[in-house]
Amino acid sequence: MTVPEGARGWLAALAIAAALIVLTWALLAVLARRLPPGLLRDLAAFIPDCIACARRLRRHPAVPRRAKAAVVIAAVYLASPIDLIPEFLPVIGPLDDIVVVALALRYAARSVPREVLHEAWPGETRLLDRLIGARPGAG
Repeated sequence: MTVPEGARGWLAALAIAAALIVLTWALLAVLARRLPPGLLRDLAAFIPDCIACARRLRRHPAVPRRAKAAVVIAAVYLASPIDLIPEFLPVIGPLDDIVVVALALRYAARSVPREVLHEAWPGETRLLDRLIGARPGAG
């Protein structure tokens, strides 16, 4: 089966756009490691930490199916080129991605043992604790 000439252009543009997004995330991950500790470093490392956490939670046997489904849906949304706020807008572009991932992790945190979440989170645990909040009835 051959691909029509017009479709090749679209496929090439889509591949280039996906590569640029991946390169941007990689650059953010590298820059996050070089920043001094503080809010800016935490924000730059948030998406890569969320991706790593989602991957680990998806494979963990202590995570219920519903929580795994929420994490997978958030990962698909994160990887999707369709966003509520376009990625090319500086500062606010990744905001919808951050909100979706944060909501999915908060949902998963209701049914996943806190130790499993801390084990899956590659960043500072204080950020995860702030993201998921206190459990109902926890001191």
